[in-house]
Order: sequence, then structure tokens, then C-alpha cells
Amino acid sequence: MAGTFWALVPPMIAIILALLTKEVYSSLFIGVLLGGLFFADFSPVGAMNHIIDDGFVASLSKPGNVSILIFLVILGMIVALMNSAGGSAAFGEWAQRRIKTRVGAQLATVTLGVLIFIDDYFNCLTVGSVMQPIAARHKVSRQKLAYLIDATAAPVCIISPVSSWAAAVTGFVDGEDGFSLFISSIPYNFYALLTVAFMIGIVLMKTDFGPMAKYEKLAERADEVSARADEKQSKGKIIDLLFPIFTLIAGCIIGMIYTGGFFEGVGFIDALKDCDAPKGLVIGSSAALILTVLFYIIRRVMPFKDCMACLPEGFKAMVPAILILTLAWTLKNMTDSLGAAEYVRGIIQESASGFSSFLPAIIFVVAALLSFATGTSWGTFGVLIPIVVSVFGQSDHTMMVISISACMAGSVCGDHCSPISDTTIMASAGAKCAHVEHVSSQLPYALVVALISFVTYIIAGFVKNSVVCLCIGIGLTVSALALVRYVQKTRADKSPAPAGK
Repeated sequence: MAGTFWALVPPMIAIILALLTKEVYSSLFIGVLLGGLFFADFSPVGAMNHIIDDGFVASLSKPGNVSILIFLVILGMIVALMNSAGGSAAFGEWAQRRIKTRVGAQLATVTLGVLIFIDDYFNCLTVGSVMQPIAARHKVSRQKLAYLIDATAAPVCIISPVSSWAAAVTGFVDGEDGFSLFISSIPYNFYALLTVAFMIGIVLMKTDFGPMAKYEKLAERADEVSARADEKQSKGKIIDLLFPIFTLIAGCIIGMIYTGGFFEGVGFIDALKDCDAPKGLVIGSSAALILTVLFYIIRRVMPFKDCMACLPEGFKAMVPAILILTLAWTLKNMTDSLGAAEYVRGIIQESASGFSSFLPAIIFVVAALLSFATGTSWGTFGVLIPIVVSVFGQSDHTMMVISISACMAGSVCGDHCSPISDTTIMASAGAKCAHVEHVSSQLPYALVVALISFVTYIIAGFVKNSVVCLCIGIGLTVSALALVRYVQKTRADKSPAPAGK
């Protein structure tokens, strides 16, 4: 089964089960178990050893993975501190005087998500903790909030030169100036750019469809009086939220460039390119946690004992995300051991010979499928970007840039859709939304943008002009939303009026 289509079956089974049963833990474990059995030729003992040694233990032994878990725990603690100090509630009261509508609350979420472009994990949990009370006040559903968070996490980071994602991409390019290639690829990253356009469109046009429309209608009818009462009882100030957030942002940036050698004479961009992003996030968040505790004690907002009581509460809040991440990483190890990367590499190399103009679109689809099945964008970069460079590196520089963009866009698209993606998991955690509900409501939106991006990459393979292609993509996005709105209005007009009493 190694190196064949069967290598992708375990993650696909896990994803299908999660969507059907709406229960993610058992679905992921079944995928892990199936991958172990495939690898061990259905030997129970061999499968158990493989799952434990090469799955769980290997996942939790990687420094990067451990750093991500520590970062999650520390973020949970900081959020718990901000809530207990009343910072989040104070910001909600301040925002209430300035954000008057549901549209304003959603646009504020998008804006904050775009501004926090350093790292997707940081984005998900920070935007969620800040905007969740405001979204609740304006009756924006948690599912919609989770989508807005998720859609401004990876899609924004992948088009930001100053981000952990830019550093990861440049590290996969051998024999070329990776950072220059990344900058050149930004205008061709159609999925990321069109996702931002799509978000703004559905908010301004008030056009929701699929499961999201149902959740939004339920949220509009919900009673948020109790939430308002709790917020009004708070004695916190806005500074009690802003100080931890800005300290966290500054600390994470400093931590990332520190790991890249900035304080040893390396330039800022080079330091960011060569940084150890997970370690840098742990350094920055640890410093922010210590400073936040000291700040609250000095301001006499919370005594030391109450600050310490928040730490285990923050840890508890992150346990579901940690469990899902651990299972997802283990499932990825099962998929890797079955040779999924080699199978996909063969598909790309076969396609390159006869369909060069269609290759960006093909790469986009393959990257999306691989990222969806494995739940990792960075792993997909590592497989596909070296192949693209080897195919076009010496022959067609423009096509290489477009194809690398297609690889990044497809990877983010698959990551955006996948229930086993760590970014998707943390977006659910940030919005305090049931994970399967977030995935099922987000999927139709992501698929619409994916289809438009696929068409745009077909055009780009022939036109090779980013401005023309992007204009076409935005036009298709607006047209799709207008069509949905027209269909919804037509159905509403045809529906029978409610009977009188």
C-alpha cells in the first residue's frame, strides 16, 4: 500500500467520519488506527508499535510540536488572565459605543485578523479572545466568527513577507533566492487574495449560504442579555487587554528574530527567514505572560493568588485543541510512513511533461488535496515546491513563480478546508465553536473560492499577468455572491406568506 493511493485513505476516512458523525476525536483515532494497520500489513502488534513509537511518541518528541503546544497553553493562560482582569469585557463595552451593527463587528474581526499577520496560531487565538464578546453582543454566530478568524489566519500569513509562513516557504527553495520568489509570488496567490475579497463581500452584501446561514439565523434570535450583564459588572479597563496583546505581539516578533540571529548581527529579513518560529513564539508568549502578571499586580487589578489561579484555567481551556492536534499530528505521521508524499510527487512529475500551461491549476488541485488529507500546509510546501523549482527553474521563471504561488495557494486551501488542520482546530478554539460545526459551515465558502481560484490559475497559465488574472478572479467572486443573493431573494419571494392568527 506504500506509495499508492492507499496512503491517502486513512486521513480521508478520518475526515469523512468527522463530517458524518460530527465527532472528531474518535474519527481521528480511527484514521490513525487504519494507517497503522496499513503500514504493518494488518498485524495488530506491528500496528500498535508503529502507532505508539512512530505516531504519538514521535509527534510529541519533535521540538517544534512541543513548542506549539507550550505556546497554546501560554496563550490560554494569557486569555484567562485578560478575562478575569476584565480587559476583554472593558474592550467590549468600548467597542459597543463604536461598533453599532453586525456588519461592523464582522469587519472589525477581519481588520484585526489582517493586522495580526505574524503567525496563524497567534492570529487565531488572539483575534478569537478579543472579538468573541463583541461578536456575541452583536449576535454574530460563533461559526461565522470562526470562519472569519480562520480566513484571516493562513490566507493572510501566506501573503505577508514578515511572517512565519514566509520563513517556512523560503526554506523549501533550493538554488534560488527564496525570499525574492516569495515576494514575486504574492500577486499570483489567488486563493489567499480572493478569500479576503470573499470575506468582505459576504459581510457587506449580507450574503450567507449553506450551514452558515442556519447558524447566523439562530444567532440573530439568541438572547445575549446575560452576556451583557456579565460584561457590565466588570471593573477592568481597556489597557488590561491592550497591554497583554501588544506585549504578546512585540514579544513574538522579538522572539522569532532572536532565534534567527538578529541580535548576533543578522539582518531583520534574514533573521525572520531563518528563525525557529515555534520556539520564537514560546519565548515571546512566555515574556508576555510574565509581564502581564506583573502589570496586573502593579495596577492592583488582580492579586498574585488570583493570577496564579488563572493559569490552570487557561490550560484547561486548551485541552481539546491539544488533544485534536496530537491526534492530527499522529495521523500525519501515519500518512508519511505510507509514502503519500512520494505518490503525489509522481503525479506532478507525470503532469509536467504534457500540460505545462495547465500545470499551475494542476498543482493547485494536487496541493489542496494533499494538504486537506494530511492537515498540513508546510508539509505540502516541502513536497511540492522543490518539484516546481526543478521543473521550471532553468526554463521559465514566470511559470515557476506562478506554479509556486499555486502550490502555496492550494496548500492553504486544503488546510483551510481540513478538519485535521491545526489552524482550523485553533480557529474553532479561538471562537469557542464546536469544531465540526466550524468545518461544515466553512467548507462551502472555501470551496467556492477554491473553484474560482482554479479557473484563475488556468487563465494564468496562458496569460501570465497577475493583474489581469486577479481582476478576473475578483469579478468572478463578486458575480458568485451576487448570484447567491439573487437565488436567495427569488426563493424568499416564492415562499408562502405566514398565515394570520
